Amino acid sequence: MSELADKRLFIYVTLLLSVGILMSYSLSAYAIVFYNYSQFHFLARELITGIIGIIIMWGLSYLDLNRQFFIVGFIILVVSALLIFILPFLPDSIASSAGGAKRWIRLPGFSLNPIEPFKVGYIFFISWSLSRKFDYNNKYNLLDQIMILIPHIFVFAVMAFMIAVFQNDLGQVVLLGASFIIILIFAGGSFQLFGIIILGFGAIGSILIATSAHRILRLKTWWANIQDLALAIVPNSFVKDLQVNNLPEPYQIHNAANAIYNGGFFGTGLGNGTFKLGFLSDVHTDMVLAGISEELGFIGLAICVALIFFIVYRILRISYRQRNRFYYLFCLGISLLIAISFIINAFGIVGITPVKGIAVPFLSYGGSNLLSNCIAIGLVLALSKKVKLK
Repeated sequence: MSELADKRLFIYVTLLLSVGILMSYSLSAYAIVFYNYSQFHFLARELITGIIGIIIMWGLSYLDLNRQFFIVGFIILVVSALLIFILPFLPDSIASSAGGAKRWIRLPGFSLNPIEPFKVGYIFFISWSLSRKFDYNNKYNLLDQIMILIPHIFVFAVMAFMIAVFQNDLGQVVLLGASFIIILIFAGGSFQLFGIIILGFGAIGSILIATSAHRILRLKTWWANIQDLALAIVPNSFVKDLQVNNLPEPYQIHNAANAIYNGGFFGTGLGNGTFKLGFLSDVHTDMVLAGISEELGFIGLAICVALIFFIVYRILRISYRQRNRFYYLFCLGISLLIAISFIINAFGIVGITPVKGIAVPFLSYGGSNLLSNCIAIGLVLALSKKVKLK
């Protein structure tokens, strides 16, 4: 790694990534039996991907910011966006489906989900564009701000439509939308504009939910889990109107909660979890935090949360010390991708929000997410050479 790049960030990411590789072996026991895979199927794949990811971070830390940074970011944006557009039209022999939508492109020994690198490319695009459009020295009125944002909103709307409708993945749209709004505020957007965008996104999100039976079912499952608690604190006159009977059983959330409870403070021990044995689906991917809580306990989960915190904190320190507004917003955006992804996943597991299927950065099994996050960290490492850190 470059001598001037932030070594602490590199070490924190490598440690968290190593935990993810270890848990991909332990938590995939049921999937191995169910699909008749070899014992080390998931471990080997995640280990190889992790090594490649570390090499990518190391290599990108040497980027020449004056010439290569923009080129790399632009290539990630354009290539991933094109793949998202052509994915629905690819034959089934090339594109894998999930939830009735094509999400992965089959490559030799690897399946690529183009949404994952697109998130990095999108952060690159809005950081670059907003840094050019907004100037702290100028006070824009609300109409001027709206006019500046029209192209950005159009781009977001097109990509949101492709992701939410053709790939049936509203969770990623929520993640990108939240990141976009926060970056906009730090770029110089007013809180009036913030409120208008929130209302607009809320309206669009409501329409996307109301027109999808799958999303309505997820919302009902979430409400089934929190209904009793929520109705206990509202006036009795509203209870009858809000109470819904015959809701679907939220087995995923219940089993996740039971796995966390079963782990206690110290955990059942690596490999000794029981809820991963068919009771909790996707435990090595979307439900990895529940699996970690059961086997490594509160202590193991706290270590993982601490590493996430240190990673986000380190990126924010790099961001705030950047003199170039483009670099500042880009680092901020990457920290948001990591932090918001973790929050959405954690909140979904404990039932605070509906489960969105968002992977936990560096912990969830999956090559596309892992490599994309490593690319993002590699670019941040390159930018860290521009600042002085302790």
